[in-house]
Amino acid sequence: MKTIPIPYYTGTLDLHVAEENLQAVVTAKMHEYKAEKGESQLVLDALEHPIGSPKLRELAAGKNKVVLVTSDHTRAVPSKITLPLLLAEIRKGNPEADITILIATGLHRATTPEEQRRMFGDAIVDHEKIAVNDAFDPSQFVYICTLPSGADFEVNRLAAECDLLVTEGFIEPHFFAGFSGGRKSILPGICSQVTVNENHSYKAISSPYAMAGVLEKNPIHEDMVAAARAVNVQFTFNVALDGEKKIIAAFCGDLEESHAKGVEFIRSLSQCPSITGDIVITSNGGYPLDQNLYQSPKAVATAEACAGEDGVIIMCCSCADGMGGTHFEKLIAMGSPEEIDAYLSKIPPKETIPEQWCAQIYSRILRKHPVILVSTYLTPEQIRSANMIPASSPDEALELAYAMKGRDAKVVVIPDGVAVLAVAG
Repeated sequence: MKTIPIPYYTGTLDLHVAEENLQAVVTAKMHEYKAEKGESQLVLDALEHPIGSPKLRELAAGKNKVVLVTSDHTRAVPSKITLPLLLAEIRKGNPEADITILIATGLHRATTPEEQRRMFGDAIVDHEKIAVNDAFDPSQFVYICTLPSGADFEVNRLAAECDLLVTEGFIEPHFFAGFSGGRKSILPGICSQVTVNENHSYKAISSPYAMAGVLEKNPIHEDMVAAARAVNVQFTFNVALDGEKKIIAAFCGDLEESHAKGVEFIRSLSQCPSITGDIVITSNGGYPLDQNLYQSPKAVATAEACAGEDGVIIMCCSCADGMGGTHFEKLIAMGSPEEIDAYLSKIPPKETIPEQWCAQIYSRILRKHPVILVSTYLTPEQIRSANMIPASSPDEALELAYAMKGRDAKVVVIPDGVAVLAVAG
């Protein structure tokens, strides 16, 4: 019997699989990658050697109103390390700069003061100017232009009206934007619900190019880049993280050039051939991405790539913050997967419902694959209402899956489904 720890909330859950059933354990190489320098030094080295751009201190010279966009409580950006160094670098160029840290929430709920202290540290919360994007408050946004898809681009006016716009984030495979990081700080990060919804429309999500690892011809990515360019992001900073959410590499400078270098690095460590199993077990990488069900299609889409035509998917996701958005909760429980997809397919891009894209992706997967959800925070009734099968532990879920696929079923385990980019061999 093989014991495999599965990331879950702030710890792990043990999965036990008989050796004769275990087809493969698929992990990203970044979880074993050992950086030659410490986290802070990696950040400092990147700032000294920006890609395709002057140094941040040079860009900051003479710029009075600076906006630094950072991620919210659903992302594992190590801002306690990065933000102080970025702020210091800006002030080297202009000690008197008026800096606002703008938290990119997308359509998520506001980041609480307590979460800000956990993410940034007390010194930044007590001494820096912090604003939280609210996609649902029209007064926060200004119209900029029409994006390549035809979507209206409305961005937080703080970003539109500043002298220097800087972003920070981290890069990993993304289930419909190709990769996270870079341009995503702007769209969806600090856009109005109007812009985010249209960027995530049924039509866009249905594109064969809107998938993990794909940037070329990806309509969602193309709109994101156009949005970031339209507001003149002059400097972007991104990190790569290992399984413990530690910095293993940093990339900064030009929006597209530095992001491309980061993507190249992440792809080299995350991409692996898909291995088909009758049962595929995964997680959303634990906290913070497994806080709710709304975030969980990221890993389920990775499992889908290894689940063949009708494999069973087991998802371990704490959902400590519940289902996620109210729109997602309503949509995922409105009927069968077929009914959900039929309903969403009739919604024009400009009438896109917030959070419908996760219901769309789940309905696509659930039409082919039973999904067993291991969660101690959602009730069995909530899980069943979302067209999934409840289980209280990975082992219980595996027994349920064996009952569907037989005792000789082959099991593929992807402990962190967000970190892996599974591609057809």
